Amino acid sequence: MTDPVRDLTRLDEATARLLTVAGTLDDAALAEPSRLPGWTRGHVLSHLARNADALLNVVAGRPMYASPEARDADIEAGATLPAEALAEEVRLSAARLAAALAEPGDWERVVELRNGVTDRLARVPFRRLVEVELHQVDLGAGRELEDLPAEFTDAENAFLADRFTGHPDVPPLLLRPAGSPALTSGRAAAPGEEPLTVTGTPADLLGWLAGRRAPDGLKTDGGPLPALPPL
Repeated sequence: MTDPVRDLTRLDEATARLLTVAGTLDDAALAEPSRLPGWTRGHVLSHLARNADALLNVVAGRPMYASPEARDADIEAGATLPAEALAEEVRLSAARLAAALAEPGDWERVVELRNGVTDRLARVPFRRLVEVELHQVDLGAGRELEDLPAEFTDAENAFLADRFTGHPDVPPLLLRPAGSPALTSGRAAAPGEEPLTVTGTPADLLGWLAGRRAPDGLKTDGGPLPALPPL
């Protein structure tokens, strides 16, 4: 069940960790490649700053981005800022979003995200939490999927499993992360069809579902592991 108040607390904690890491990266470190293809660490931090402002637009009922081109241009512009200036952009944008979410009004209000996707306002804190937590790993600055809080990893695995539920290109799946609740995903099973069982650590499962890690640590029962479509 969505708990935006709890998610805001977790977001504050994750943002504090992010700002600590951002403060340790100098200009040379920001120019180095991140774990995301084609992006430097500066691109990742610039994206996080602009994502906070984009979600602020969502909360205010404005379009998330002026256009896809404007989104990309803003990220590029911020990626080459001096380290201190970029870290400050991340801090200030996060503070602006936190202030808006502190007085949200109706959590059940439907808001519009990118590409016509809609959701309840109550889900926005978690969506921002996902950005902050996963992109800290993407920075390649010492944080790994295994370092993410177990509560977050379980919640994000459930969220991603839900996103692939009903997708015609994903076979019926039974996901069994070790020590965490089992999840179902993929298209509906045909008569007599058994779901493909996928087992592994919660971190390895998250890495596969989020496109962050090769699925080498996962095991399957019932067939080969499918290639997942882009999120």
